[in-house]
Amino acid sequence: MAAGGPNSGQPQFFSRAGDESFSHAPLIENTETDQIVVPDKKSWKNLFAYMGPGFLVSIAYIDPGNFETDLQSGAQYKYELLWIILLASCAALVIQSLAANLGVVTGKHLAEHCKAEYPKVQNFILWILAEIAIVACDIPEVIGTAFALNMLFSIPIWCGVLLTGLSTLLLLALQQYGIRKLEFLIAFLVLTIAICFFLELGYAQPDVGEIFYGLFVPQLKGSGATGLAISLLGAMVMPHNLFLHSALVLSRKIPRSIPGIKEACRFYMIESGFALLVAFFINVAVISVSGAVCNSPDLNKEDQMSCSDLDLNEASFLLRNVLGKWSSKLFAIALLASGQSSTITGTYAGQYVMQGFLDLKLMPWIRNFLTRSLAIVPSLIVAIIGGPSGAGKLIIISSMILSFELPFALIPLLKFTSSQTKMGPHVNSLAITILTWIIGFLIMAINIYYLITRFVHMLIHSDLQLAAVIFIGILGFSGMALYLAGIAYLVLRKTKEITHLLALTTEESERLSIEPSKTSAYNLPSEETVSMQLPQRIRTTNDVN
Repeated sequence: MAAGGPNSGQPQFFSRAGDESFSHAPLIENTETDQIVVPDKKSWKNLFAYMGPGFLVSIAYIDPGNFETDLQSGAQYKYELLWIILLASCAALVIQSLAANLGVVTGKHLAEHCKAEYPKVQNFILWILAEIAIVACDIPEVIGTAFALNMLFSIPIWCGVLLTGLSTLLLLALQQYGIRKLEFLIAFLVLTIAICFFLELGYAQPDVGEIFYGLFVPQLKGSGATGLAISLLGAMVMPHNLFLHSALVLSRKIPRSIPGIKEACRFYMIESGFALLVAFFINVAVISVSGAVCNSPDLNKEDQMSCSDLDLNEASFLLRNVLGKWSSKLFAIALLASGQSSTITGTYAGQYVMQGFLDLKLMPWIRNFLTRSLAIVPSLIVAIIGGPSGAGKLIIISSMILSFELPFALIPLLKFTSSQTKMGPHVNSLAITILTWIIGFLIMAINIYYLITRFVHMLIHSDLQLAAVIFIGILGFSGMALYLAGIAYLVLRKTKEITHLLALTTEESERLSIEPSKTSAYNLPSEETVSMQLPQRIRTTNDVN
């Protein structure tokens, strides 16, 4: 959208860098960035221009960590916990839509807002926590890919862990072709996962009536079911995904009018809803296959033992024994697609986090190498020492870390999108604000409960001496008190920085030109953010026009 002159009736957008006066520049006029331009007219056809970011985000809901939790849920409780997946998917759609809205409205992603909003020390702590979350997210992807390579080619787990580093080369190759090609690849991988598990359903032939009953009739039978339900909920909303989604939406150049911004928010919600619906069906399929296989009356004792403690590695042998060789291969292909697609999105999230919190730009291959190395080292050590079972337990530990990290991304998101100073006229309505805070507090309460119960369980069943148990308990609960204090700080701190972007009328434009010091700061998205995931090329004047 071209910037008009002072007498133009078109809405204008202004930015302030430091103490400089406002400029009449449009939102994103980066002539070196191959952005996806959304037509400046109302049409349902615009939806296709917005398709893409939701599929990259949906990968976090079908990563190897989710698969392991799904498999255990189906093996132990058949279809009884499917309603948890339905509930968690609805909550995830609401929260992911907020992340997209933050980026669309303000032109800045979540990490950039945190840097602008919080003091240096708090900002540094949030960055460290975000980096730990990304590494914790990468560990299941590394181990899941290693398991898949073992199932397909009989490669040892530790060797498969090393081979996952080759995905760095894949990502570097993809970055040369731009965001659209990457989105198509991720959508293809999601489709591959979906096809594999839907074919598994054909092999397993679960009872459809029981599946619908499990989806719409809530039930929790025993403390074990409660623990798995908490794991399912905790695995559905990932902290790195909130940073990622708020940044990916900046790959589109949208009409910067109030109707244009509203249309972008609406279409992003529809697009995210479709992608998360596909992820929801995949999770339902995984639980259904596991439930049908492990509750089959024809299982021998060996397979029954596998079902009692089912992980990604055991699942392959179980499917091969019960449903046949091709069933095991389909599962391995789906797991490989899940691990590789999660690798790509996790690396992008890491790039945005580092750029946003520290304003530090690294070469993509360096960033990818650092993140992957931090995930490979513990995975490799555990795979060599503990074997497949140890690697499976590391996935559970990483999910606990992600549960611990979630409030430090979720609370800033809820605060920023509910703030008039951040979102302007696009701020969450009172109903949405209440709903999202209820969802947020429920998710955080569930995750905190999960962490405390696991910690207490570990202390009670440990082989340590009493003095050591008491010492570790004091340290653990002191850390928990500090953790809750950090959450309280984020919740109670008032949002201060003004960063919203508004469409202004001609009268307001002229007034702001005369009195720039009496207005708010209307910030443009940083050029680094917009161009990070896009290839650079020289564009002609005709291209820009």
